[in-house]
Amino acid sequence: QVQLVKSGGDLVQPGGPLRLSCVVSGFSLDYYAAGWFRQAPGQEREDIACINSTDRSTYYTDSVNGRFTISRDNAKNTVYLQMNRLKPEDTAVYYCGAKRGISSSENPENYEAWGQGTQVTVSS
Repeated sequence: QVQLVKSGGDLVQPGGPLRLSCVVSGFSLDYYAAGWFRQAPGQEREDIACINSTDRSTYYTDSVNGRFTISRDNAKNTVYLQMNRLKPEDTAVYYCGAKRGISSSENPENYEAWGQGTQVTVSS
């Protein structure tokens, strides 16, 4: 089971920060790569950040690179997404995913477990 916990409100002002936490239960995150995805209305789910299971190499899509940071704490079985300098175009439902193995993937079809999704709205 993957539970997504949001630290902060559903509505964030442009330029503000928000942190998402993805708490995993039922399996050890040690053996899983992880990714954060988002889906805006009418659009496909896109990978915005992912992290490998061992060397913790990260990937960011261009639109969030430099503003978002993915990290993981295997002792807490948790993956985080720190989002800074949020923009209205970041508005979407955000999901975390877990993929068994070392390497993460930008393809959501490669992920076996998903959090339930949480709405993030950036607006003044």
